[in-house]
Order: sequence, then C-alpha cells, then structure tokens
Amino acid sequence: MTPRDASDENSSRWSDLDRPPLNGAALRKGLVRDGGHAGLYCDIEVVQRTGSTNADLVARAVAGDADEGAVLVAEEQTAGRGRLDRQWTAPARSGLFFSVLLKPGDVPVSRWGWLPLLTGVAVATGLARSAGVDTALKWPNDLLVTVGGEERKAGGILAERAGDDAVVIGVGINVTLREDELPVPQAASLALAGAVATDRDPLLRAVLRSLEHWYDKWRAAGGDPVESGLQETYAAGCATLGRVVRAELPGDRSVTGEAVAIDGDGRLVLATEDGVQEPVGAGDIVHLRPA
Repeated sequence: MTPRDASDENSSRWSDLDRPPLNGAALRKGLVRDGGHAGLYCDIEVVQRTGSTNADLVARAVAGDADEGAVLVAEEQTAGRGRLDRQWTAPARSGLFFSVLLKPGDVPVSRWGWLPLLTGVAVATGLARSAGVDTALKWPNDLLVTVGGEERKAGGILAERAGDDAVVIGVGINVTLREDELPVPQAASLALAGAVATDRDPLLRAVLRSLEHWYDKWRAAGGDPVESGLQETYAAGCATLGRVVRAELPGDRSVTGEAVAIDGDGRLVLATEDGVQEPVGAGDIVHLRPA
C-alpha cells in the first residue's frame, strides 16, 4: 500500500476530536537538523495510512532513497507487525506508530543487537517525562504499563536490517485506546495507565529526543553497553529480571528459570533448576510469577 501524506486528508481527519492528527511541519521544525542545528534526524514524514512504516522505510533504505535519521510516522497502520510477524492493529490516531533509520557504521555489527534494547530504554524514559507513566521493559522488546494493578502491554519494538549498513527500528505505542478498543485483554494504553498527557505531538518529540540521546551515547562508546550506561539502565527498568519465566525458543524448545541478568550481548540469562545459567538471545518470554 502506498503511503499518503496526512496533509492530503480532508475533514475526516477530525472525525474523533479526542484524537487530532499529528503536525508534521511542527515536528520537522522542532527535530530535524538543518544548517545551524546538528542532530540525528534528517527528515520526519507523517502519512495518514500505510501498511507498515518498517516495511516502507526498509524498502527506501535498500533502494538508497533514505538517509540515517529518516523518520516515517503513520496515523494508521493496516499491516503493522511485531516480533514473529504478529499483527499490530489500532484505530487511526490512537497511538504512535513510527520507524527510524539508523546507520551505526562506527559500531561493530556484533553490538547492533543492543539497538532494540536501547530503543526500549529511550521510549520508557521519554514517556516517563512526557506522559508521567511508569513504563517497564519486558525483554526483549515489549513496553509494559500497570492498569488496575495488572501488568499489561502498551507497546512494542521491532528492529530489522536494511541491507548491510542500516537498521530500521519500529515503535508502536498505544496512547488513547479505550478498554473496548483493545485487541486483546492483556493490552493497554497510556490513557488507561493514567497518563497525565496524551497529546501525541509532545509524546513523539520526547521519545525521539530520548532516542537521539541514547543513540549518541551508545555510538560515542563504540557500542559498549557498559561504558554507555545502557546495560545498567536497561536492567534497572527491566520487569523480566528477578522473575521466573519461560523462554519459548526456536525449534519448539523451552527453558524455565529465573531471569537473573542481561549479559554483555543483550541476552537474557536464565538460572534453571538444574543450576545452569543459560543465555537466551531470541525467543518469546512468558512471565510466570515473581521470583
């Protein structure tokens, strides 16, 4: 599906007055670098509707039509994806759905696996400041909030390679979804978690500025998660650590144990009942109970 510029839409954009459209021009003015302003972001495009911002930006990067710091934001995604090709759907203008193109060529590729975790830290810290919501991180890429004393998922992160030199980071955050709009009972939104602000323009600005801050620190440290403070900060905000979890691994294998650490490669380390510490680099994590 071809993206359509949000400015082309008519008054139907305002069909839900609680969900005004994003202001692409203001976002570009506030965040995009120019001759007198250094920064990560080279362009921010807001489209009314597309299939997947990640798929679109990966295609542009591979074709050489996008530079580092390109940001693509959609008011609505019709084919949004999470990890393991799960669908991510939400009403138009009810959340933040965007992708960012990064080219960390000065960082060893072996450390690029930290990028989705870095993005989680950036999103959580950005939302804490702008929305007043305590957002926890479920390893490796889920954003959790508390609604009525229950831990629920309000967002997720998807990282995809775009050729040999680039990574596209996609972020989806439910902002104003109401209870009757949730795709599954375990989902949530910032509004349901008691956010003090749900205006998406300042929320997006805060998250993108936080991402730029952490990305700059990580690159300046050559991708070293310790020197950049990323490993310590991620661990401090990770709701998975200290929990008994089940890791559902590729090949229909699963491991149950206490999540005891995030190692230097960004893997989750499980201490099993057999006394073995097993690092998990990919898989689905199910929180079973507190340790």
